[in-house]
Amino acid sequence: MDPKEQPRAAQRNRKETSEQSKRDEPPQEKLQGAVGGSARSGPKRARKVPVPPTEASGTQHQEGAQKRTNGNILTKPGDIKRKKRKAGGTAVVSAPAPPTEEDIWFDDVDPVDIEAALGPEAARVARRQLGQNESSVSLEKEQAFDGLTKALALDCEMVGVGPKGEDSIAARVSLVNQYGKCVYDKFVKPTEPVTDYRTAISGVRAEHLQQGKELSVVQREVAAMLKGRILVGHALHNDLKVLFLDHPKRKIRDTQKYKPFKRQVKSSRPSLKLLCEKILGVRVQQEEHCSVQDAQAAMRLYVMVKRDWESVAQDRRPPASAQDRRSEDT
Repeated sequence: MDPKEQPRAAQRNRKETSEQSKRDEPPQEKLQGAVGGSARSGPKRARKVPVPPTEASGTQHQEGAQKRTNGNILTKPGDIKRKKRKAGGTAVVSAPAPPTEEDIWFDDVDPVDIEAALGPEAARVARRQLGQNESSVSLEKEQAFDGLTKALALDCEMVGVGPKGEDSIAARVSLVNQYGKCVYDKFVKPTEPVTDYRTAISGVRAEHLQQGKELSVVQREVAAMLKGRILVGHALHNDLKVLFLDHPKRKIRDTQKYKPFKRQVKSSRPSLKLLCEKILGVRVQQEEHCSVQDAQAAMRLYVMVKRDWESVAQDRRPPASAQDRRSEDT
């Protein structure tokens, strides 16, 4: 090639290369739109909106932040509540185990009070221990101690003597312990001719008294059992009168004289039948009376309020004098 033509050829090559590069380069407006620049002169194009982070991505971000800060993270108060709400749907709270027979061991608390404090399951356990059914109250606790307890309930059945049978003598004497278990039940041989057996009420018949024990024997045995113990009963002055016995007043728990019972049934001298029906939901003395059942009913009433009754009796109890101690010993 002619040396003079070389500069011209190089110039043409440079020009062709420049035009080729311009054709390959994208338009300026498209380039600006791709990098987020303004493109007022060009047509409007839809922009991509950033997608908000999901819970998973947020969790990953938090975990990453925890790693970056080596555990030094300040938790906001609201974070704990949000976490609790999230976990609320899947959290399972285990129910407390129902009480067992060993947990409910006390006998002097009404199952109604136990149910209010500990729930229905505990009340069912207490009723089983007191010998009560779900629908009714039993006056005797099954499989309970059948010996002498700190409190004993007394009841007597009587027959009539005298011209019209209006005077009363003891015909049957019964004692039950705190659990309603009968610890003494004896018929008494009459000291006078019986003019009215009062069988419709007393349940006593002539053949019962023929096999009875002497009054002096029954009197001595009952006095020995009651010595130093709390005596429970209903209208006890009548029972003690026919037995010719006395008992320290501070150790007597007479259900006829207990003021809360009087207020509850709205009677100044409530009968045992009324108290059992209104308070215990039990019917007694429907036909012939039974001294064992009556003693059980009086004891059940006492046990039901034993804690409150003893608390009041303790507050009102005067200091024992020497005469009271001698009377109790005798």
